[in-house]
Amino acid sequence: MCIKRIITLGFFLMKTSLVTAVPGKKIRLCDIDADETGGYKSKEETLPRLEKLRERLAELQEKLYAEDRQSLLIVLQAMDTGGKDGALKSLLTGINPAGVQVTSFKAPSLEELDHDFLWRVHRAAPSRGIIGVWNRSHYEDVLITRVHGLIGKKVWRARYQDINAFESLLADNGVTILKFYLHISKGEQKKRLQARLDDPSKHWKFSPGDLEERKFWDDYQDAFEDAINNCSTEQAPWMIVPANHKWARNIALSEAVVAALEKMKPQFPQPKFDPKTIVVE
Repeated sequence: MCIKRIITLGFFLMKTSLVTAVPGKKIRLCDIDADETGGYKSKEETLPRLEKLRERLAELQEKLYAEDRQSLLIVLQAMDTGGKDGALKSLLTGINPAGVQVTSFKAPSLEELDHDFLWRVHRAAPSRGIIGVWNRSHYEDVLITRVHGLIGKKVWRARYQDINAFESLLADNGVTILKFYLHISKGEQKKRLQARLDDPSKHWKFSPGDLEERKFWDDYQDAFEDAINNCSTEQAPWMIVPANHKWARNIALSEAVVAALEKMKPQFPQPKFDPKTIVVE
């Protein structure tokens, strides 16, 4: 079971294509339309709203940074060509880079392999006042490791509990967690892979290994479904973002992030002096 959300913001009410997994209720990715656009018909129709969202995000981020009491963690996962980089570029447009920490998780280093699987991600958790963004995350250790048989079923199933406990720890320490799965169809992935081959400026994004990974599409869908169903909690539910249309993906993400920050209610700190007594000569 999954539900579409109505996002309530301080300055408008808006529908979104986002689907939130309900803790304890199973979702099936095949039941979620990757072409969903939240009622919008075109990119141009979203632009005025997206501009307002970006302005509000910049305001809220400034307060969060100045307040220095809580933080926001944004986790992005997707299939290859799912659009994580493009989503981040859109989402972070116009905000103060000093208050943002983006971490991209690649294959673990030898040092990281010598620790538990959560060690490297815990070190990247955002400090107070910071919006942390993880491009891929600790979920890789129940996705690619599972699909390629690098760990057994007993291990990856146990990791769901470790992940939930880890995220609960972060939440208990003032971290609001937003987890997004950018949902594209297999047909859309084919188009995007072909586009990378057709455009010389995008050849660097393509690897023959992408085609090998594509053969595991169904296995990855099963792994993502299990991760979403087992690791959606009240403190950190998964949100599935229909992402075949990049513009629909972008506004859905902006809506969700702004809504979360509105709920956090960051405030500028009160000065420890009386500004009225200060004279600048």
